[in-house]
Amino acid sequence: MTAAPHLPDRYALDGAYAWTRLGISLVFSTIGGAGMWAVVVVLPQVQAEFGVDRADASIPYTMTMLGFAFGNVLIGRFIDRTGFMLPALISSVVLAIGFVLASLSGSITLFAAAQGLLIGFGSACSFGPLIADISHWFDRRRGVAVATAACGNYIAGAIWPLVIKHFLVSEGWRTTYLGIGIFCLVTMVPLALLLRRRPPHEAPGAVSAARPIRDIGISPGTIQAMLVVAGLACCVAMSMPQVHIVAYCADLGYGVARGAEMLSLMLAGGIVSRLASGFIADRIGGIPTLLIGSILQGLSLLFYIPFDGLASLYVVSLVFGLSQGGIVPCYAIIVREYMPAREAGRRVGIVIMSTILGMALGGWMSGFIYDLTGSYAAAFLNGIAWNLLNVTVMTLLLWRSTRGRTVLA
Repeated sequence: MTAAPHLPDRYALDGAYAWTRLGISLVFSTIGGAGMWAVVVVLPQVQAEFGVDRADASIPYTMTMLGFAFGNVLIGRFIDRTGFMLPALISSVVLAIGFVLASLSGSITLFAAAQGLLIGFGSACSFGPLIADISHWFDRRRGVAVATAACGNYIAGAIWPLVIKHFLVSEGWRTTYLGIGIFCLVTMVPLALLLRRRPPHEAPGAVSAARPIRDIGISPGTIQAMLVVAGLACCVAMSMPQVHIVAYCADLGYGVARGAEMLSLMLAGGIVSRLASGFIADRIGGIPTLLIGSILQGLSLLFYIPFDGLASLYVVSLVFGLSQGGIVPCYAIIVREYMPAREAGRRVGIVIMSTILGMALGGWMSGFIYDLTGSYAAAFLNGIAWNLLNVTVMTLLLWRSTRGRTVLA
């Protein structure tokens, strides 16, 4: 009798199921990203209806960012214990309920509460925790997989504002929010159910086929703290163009529309950067890839100061997007390279939280510096200084990584 040929395990690392799961995760992330972008688009209508000033109207966005930041940590801890499906189901329902309740809110306070406690928190599952989950399914192509999953946030930023603007004209922000809530519920819940399988390393009696983690003579807690500092610093720097490019163009006399086009160019460049960084990280590792991106981001910030012509700003904005897009996903790759897989959700969530807080802090700092100096030049220099802090931390980690040894995860 002839023995049956050996069939590859479709649920193995880098196998057929892993790539299918990545595709489902990308769709889940793109839909869930509505929670991050909707409030920005509806802000003018919300401000007009509730009769508040621009500062009060901006509170819901701040609450959304805070809910998103802490959601990454709490949901990340959750997926370490239960796998991705249950947290994804709960988060999808919370996100949907948040949009529905926000559409019914009678004051800016209730609207902000719905944004932060429900929409921001619920949408967090579609970023850091999702990235941590997909990292368990890949070994040789982990960098590409993590970077692709992280693109969902940028794809959402390209798609959702256009969709929301279309419905705002005909339906108003309340009906639009109600529709988004229903859409998220009927699409994200089935997608979450498709992600019910637990990672290979959690199967009973499983022996991990992934590459071992590296011991670089620094405790996981210290590495975590260094990544938090690096993540905060890089995103303080990153926030300067992303948050203020529209206002910067208006100050230069080019108009708001030109600034919005440059922001879109940054996001498009960011998608390319994330995918490219994934391929690079699979070859040279997460730390050197992140360091390259951080150095290029610092140079891009420097270019903004002398090159303030319209054509030059388009070019520099594209270069900035191509430089910074791959930085944040690299933190997840580094966590998987140097920390135990069973802690990935929590540790990735903490680092992602630091990057979000960095964006919030940097956006405020740049505005504060502008108010003090009447110019964005000093704000760009402030961003460069924070970027140097990131480069310093990552250079230290790179030096220690060259002295490390591999250990079992």
